[in-house]
Amino acid sequence: MGHPLVQNPSFLPEAFLDAMRAAMPAAHDFNDFIAACQRPLRRSLRINTLKISVEDFLARVAPYGWRLSPVPWCPEGFWITRDDEDTLPLGSTAEHLCGLFYIQEASSMLPVSALFADGNAPLRVMDMAAAPGSKTTQIAARMENRGVILANEYAASRVKVLHANISRCGVSNAALTHFDGRVFAAALPETFDAILLDAPCSGEGVIRKDPDALRNWSPDSNSEIAATQRALIDSAFHALRPGGMLVYSTCTLNQQENQQVCRWLLERYPNALEVVPLNNLFDGAEKALTAEGFLHVFPQIYDCEGFFVARLRKTGNVAPLPAPRYKTGNFPFTPLKTREQDEVRLAAAQVGLRLPDAHTLWQRDKELWLFPADIAPLLGKVRFSRIGLRLAEVFNKGYRWQHEAVIALADAGHDCAWALSAQEAQEWFRGRDIYPRATPTHDVVIVTWQGAVLGLAKRVGSRLKNSYPRELVRDGKLFADTLIADNN
Repeated sequence: MGHPLVQNPSFLPEAFLDAMRAAMPAAHDFNDFIAACQRPLRRSLRINTLKISVEDFLARVAPYGWRLSPVPWCPEGFWITRDDEDTLPLGSTAEHLCGLFYIQEASSMLPVSALFADGNAPLRVMDMAAAPGSKTTQIAARMENRGVILANEYAASRVKVLHANISRCGVSNAALTHFDGRVFAAALPETFDAILLDAPCSGEGVIRKDPDALRNWSPDSNSEIAATQRALIDSAFHALRPGGMLVYSTCTLNQQENQQVCRWLLERYPNALEVVPLNNLFDGAEKALTAEGFLHVFPQIYDCEGFFVARLRKTGNVAPLPAPRYKTGNFPFTPLKTREQDEVRLAAAQVGLRLPDAHTLWQRDKELWLFPADIAPLLGKVRFSRIGLRLAEVFNKGYRWQHEAVIALADAGHDCAWALSAQEAQEWFRGRDIYPRATPTHDVVIVTWQGAVLGLAKRVGSRLKNSYPRELVRDGKLFADTLIADNN
């Protein structure tokens, strides 16, 4: 093959380019592909409709001068250009800290759009490789926190990040697990209405974001990864109920990890699986459509990361695998009785927390948890790292409401809500107590900023005691200069 071809700023091995020439349809110009790989990736975000509507978000950020252009396959997705990125990083903005949007690459929004297309409305969903949480939070928003999402992550170091993101976004219907995804075939056979397998891959499509992404690339490593992908997609197929939808996606470009993995599954279960073409997913989808009906997104087509998406429907039953021999251990939670549930719901309502009817209350020692009701059939079948929301801790004088529940459930229009100025809100995110110009009448207040819930504060004299979790405290600039100036 000769020496690797190096084009600044990205490293493109010749063997990789040969594979791309073979994979790319004749209608696409290969020089456009190379040029796209060299361009910096456009930034994009997805508005979190669990907390704010698209219309209200656009109105809210209009004064900032952000230039937002729609992502065609996701109504909540926008490419963003900002002039103040160097002085105020997007991830440090108050809107991001409030969970009003998620920084997500545009092509990464495709798999969930495919999962819910054509009126598909699953109530029991698995995200088999969930961290860091972009797609889990997108699924939760599409489900409006109804039903249940089993969000699995194999890498222990990434489970904490997954939880932090679903918490920030106000997700209450997720149950987290930490397994090799191959266990679900036997552990939860024919259980889910829909499964997303955003599979671990060689990451060829992310070179615009990471110029060194292909530094260790080799055809042999692609083969090894494809073997893992086949095992995972087979497990997902077994865990899917007949009639259910399976979306398989990667952020890589070679056919071995994409089309060939799907063909392998279709050949393995020819009488129980079919392709559901994605040609009508959005206007312009035909530019990336394969002969099978998959989307093979080369980066030059939509000026985004490279991606692959396939949508498959399970059409029939298959013989179950042998039942697993492992034990899940004792489940440390007990459901609250009806009278106890009513008492907690009443106490929560008094401080402005609206507990959804589709969730049930469970207790572990002094902790109260809010579980999605649809998790019940899965209990005892696998061990969960975390389910739903930790609602409160019980103590002698009542309840100590937890931050993750407050930002997910609090009513910003409640009588005990207290609006902060931009300057005060910035102090809140820095972990400092607030000294408002007027004193609230309630002992416990929902702290808000422009209608977004920031947390719960206890009134102590003339100050509001900050309860923002220490691990979330941020320093530095968090608000646009115009906001701070307008409040002074």
